[in-house]
Amino acid sequence: MSGNFLRWLPAVIVPAVVVAAVIAVPLQAGAAVDLPDKTPEQVLLLVNDSTVSTFSGTVAQSADLGLPSLDLGAGMNEVAPTGTSTGTSTGSSTVALTTALELLSGSHDFRVYAGGENRFRVQVKDRMDERDVIHNGSDVWLYDSSSNAATHLRLPPDLSAAAAEKLAELPSQLPSDLSTPSQLAERVLTELEPSTTVSVGTDARVAGRSVYQLVLTPRTTDTLVASVSIAVDAETGLPLQVTVLAVGQSTPAFQVGFTAIDFAAPEAALFDFVPPAGATVTEQAVPNLSGTVGEGGVDHSYDPSKAAGAVPIVTGTGWSSITEVPAAAVAAELGDNPMIDQLTTAVDGGRALKTSLLTVFLAGDGRVFAGAVPLARLQAAAE
Repeated sequence: MSGNFLRWLPAVIVPAVVVAAVIAVPLQAGAAVDLPDKTPEQVLLLVNDSTVSTFSGTVAQSADLGLPSLDLGAGMNEVAPTGTSTGTSTGSSTVALTTALELLSGSHDFRVYAGGENRFRVQVKDRMDERDVIHNGSDVWLYDSSSNAATHLRLPPDLSAAAAEKLAELPSQLPSDLSTPSQLAERVLTELEPSTTVSVGTDARVAGRSVYQLVLTPRTTDTLVASVSIAVDAETGLPLQVTVLAVGQSTPAFQVGFTAIDFAAPEAALFDFVPPAGATVTEQAVPNLSGTVGEGGVDHSYDPSKAAGAVPIVTGTGWSSITEVPAAAVAAELGDNPMIDQLTTAVDGGRALKTSLLTVFLAGDGRVFAGAVPLARLQAAAE
C-alpha cells in the first residue's frame, strides 16, 4: 500500500490540522473549473496514488486569529544582540514565543524545495532577513541570517531505518478488510461520519492548477471550527492548499497554500548548506531510537519512566477534544515570560488566550488546557 495515503491521512482525520495549517492563500480567481465529478473516497485515493517527490514553489501565509495587540519586544532585553540566549531560560522562551507569534500573525512568504526522499528546504524571507530549514540526508540545519546563527542536527542512522521498518510492517498489521487503499479510504470516511460531514466542494484553481476541494465540516456546534478545506491537485494528487474557517468569520482564520509550483527537480546545491563566515554554530543532539549511547559518549536514549506524570492527556473526541498538559510538563519559565501577560487575560481559575480557532487556559495550579473549543469547556475540564 502506498505510503502517500498514510502521510496525508492525519491532515484529513485529525482536527490538529487547525494548528498545522498556519500558512496559506485564498483560491485564485479566474475562469470556472469543471473537473470530472469525484466522490470524497475518490479524492482520498487521488492523494494516495500521488507519486510527486520533487517540486519547488512559493507559499504565502496569512492568519486572522484575532490575537491581541502585542509588543513583540517585551522581554527581549534578556536576549543577546546576536539572537542567542544570555543564559536565562526566560530569554530563550521569549525568542521561541516571539517567532511563533510572528508566524501566527499577518502574512509571510516562503520558498519550498523538495528534492526527493530526505531532501527538503524551506526559506522564510522577511525584508532583509532570511531563515532556513534544510534537510539533506542525515543532516538538518536551521539558520537565521539576522543573528548569523545556525543549529545543526545529525539524524542517527536508526531513525530512518526504524521508520521504514515500521511502515513496511503496517500493511500486514491491518485487518484483512483494510488491505487496499480503497478499503482504507472507505474506513476513514466511516470513522469520520459520526463527527464530520465529508464532501467535495466546488472545483477551483490554486497556483494556476485545477483542484478538487475535500471539505470537512464538524457535525458538532461545540467547536470553534466551521470547516476545513483541502485543495488537491487534480493531475498529481498533491494537496496544494488548506483553508480553515472559524465559526462566525467570513474570511479564513488560517490559510496555507502554493501561489506558484514547479514539479521539476530543484538543483542539488540548494540542499548543501555551509554556515556563512563568522556564524555561530550549535550542535544539537538527537535521541537514538535504539537507546544506545550516541556521539560523544552521551546517552541520548529516551527513558519513558522519566516522562511519567508529564504526558499530555486528551479528553473528548474529534473537533471538541481537549488536550491537558500536566503541570510537571509545563516549562517553569512560562509564568515568568513577560509576553504571557500580554497574550492572556485573567479569568476564573487562571488566565486564558482566546483566538478564533484555538483557546488556551492556564490553570492556577500550573496545568495548561487547549482545544478548538470555547473557554468554558476548558474551565470545566480543569475542574
